[in-house]
Amino acid sequence: MKGAPSHRRAHPTGPAVIRADRLEVGFRSKPVWKDASFEVGRGEFVAVIGPNGAGKTTLFRMLLGLHRPLAGTIRVLDAPPRRGNRRIGYVPQRHTIDNETHIACETLVRLGFSGTGWGPSFAIRAEREAAADALRSVGAEEFANKSLGSLSGGELQRVFLAEALVGNPDMLLLDEPLSNLDLRRSRDLVELIHGLVRSRNVTTLLVAHDINPLIECLDKVIYIANGRVATGAPEDVLTSASLTELYGVPVEVLHDSRGNIVIVGGENPHEREHA
Repeated sequence: MKGAPSHRRAHPTGPAVIRADRLEVGFRSKPVWKDASFEVGRGEFVAVIGPNGAGKTTLFRMLLGLHRPLAGTIRVLDAPPRRGNRRIGYVPQRHTIDNETHIACETLVRLGFSGTGWGPSFAIRAEREAAADALRSVGAEEFANKSLGSLSGGELQRVFLAEALVGNPDMLLLDEPLSNLDLRRSRDLVELIHGLVRSRNVTTLLVAHDINPLIECLDKVIYIANGRVATGAPEDVLTSASLTELYGVPVEVLHDSRGNIVIVGGENPHEREHA
């Protein structure tokens, strides 16, 4: 790692937006991970990473009030997690979108503002103005009248991001928005998200399999593996010593000639994977 980039925030700008204390998460009394204590501050950009099945999406479900911890406590925006929290914008991992999806992009984003397309004329005007602003903020205003089914993967992610932003949330939860995007489009989307994090001071957690497109923008990493959670600045978490302790087996964190991080070891000592 080349050291902390100059634009990384040195300290959170306010009280913790997420506070977990000795958290244990699982299903039917069977833990997935446990004894996790961490905080995420206002306006921090955080990557949530780890192997498949480690419990990354489960963390998001808990923050959204859809899953209760087995033990410990968690507070989100200074309150227990609850369903339908309008202060959280969420982009799920999968959307059912194909060439036959004829919903206009503006319509989808408007639904993110109100949850319904019906109402008095003044409410409809407010929805349209909010949708136009959200699409503009992600560089997708030209897609407003296009159908979702006509867009590419990168274009769709911008529209989904606009839908999550339209209510001006305090927190964004983005579940694998970089999946199925090539490296250039991944970096473009990360730069866009990073700009929104900074300009809106919105706390953002992003689940990813490859941390390399994100590394220069991050304030913090939440690494979930082997039933445990490690959190901290990327240069503190993404080290051989830290991940060896997390996995309980020898792990090496290597850097290629372009500065990309490669993790060797973990659950399969013969498998090489980008963090």
